[in-house]
Amino acid sequence: MITQYHRPFTLDAAIALLARPDAIALAGGTTVNASRDRTPKTAVDLQALDLEGIEIDGDMIRIGATSRLQDVVDSRLLPPVLRDLARREAPNTIRTMATVGGTIGTADSESEFLAGLLAFGAQVTLARAGSSTEHGLEDVLADRSLLNGSIITGIAVPAAGQSAADRVARTPMDRPIVAVVAYTNGETVRLAMTGVAAVPILVDLDHVADLDPPTDFRGTSDYRRELAEVLTRRVVAAVTGGESS
Repeated sequence: MITQYHRPFTLDAAIALLARPDAIALAGGTTVNASRDRTPKTAVDLQALDLEGIEIDGDMIRIGATSRLQDVVDSRLLPPVLRDLARREAPNTIRTMATVGGTIGTADSESEFLAGLLAFGAQVTLARAGSSTEHGLEDVLADRSLLNGSIITGIAVPAAGQSAADRVARTPMDRPIVAVVAYTNGETVRLAMTGVAAVPILVDLDHVADLDPPTDFRGTSDYRRELAEVLTRRVVAAVTGGESS
């Protein structure tokens, strides 16, 4: 429950406000406003910090943290696979509000867009008091404490490379039971998945069969592992020019 609201105009001011134990970052508001937590919170609105926009920076594409998911869907600068995964993240009424930084902060276990960013080797820029650092998205998802006292200001992904994604769901519009994304720069293949762990994860190509996915009402651990193996063969074939099976 939001009991106080602040709209800072500088990163330093926002970081100072977020140091409060009851503070939460507010960008698109889709998570905060939907929360049923009645604990009093101080909302720190990031929308005046000029953290949005998508641009080419050398061989990378930089996405501002407060860029909306719909901005990703609409951007011709980004690879089609990432644009499609962003489209799958939520209906358009949510995509026009939900932000890229908020999606990372929420770390939804079924987020196909996060899996896409993982496969592309996304680097996340975190601003703290007096400093700014970059971390691999996989590290941010694995260690949520990295976000303590910091603000996600942007994400960078490579502009070149081959990518493919595939999924299995109960219906075409449903969240995936398992989704797999592959990316290659022509040398190595990076593989990311949802539905096999508590958050989207990178998976070594040689160890897909060793996964121990959770079981729920949509499928057992063995079923999810089998899906992961089948989808991996498909997406790897798509990015390497091999034949799918």
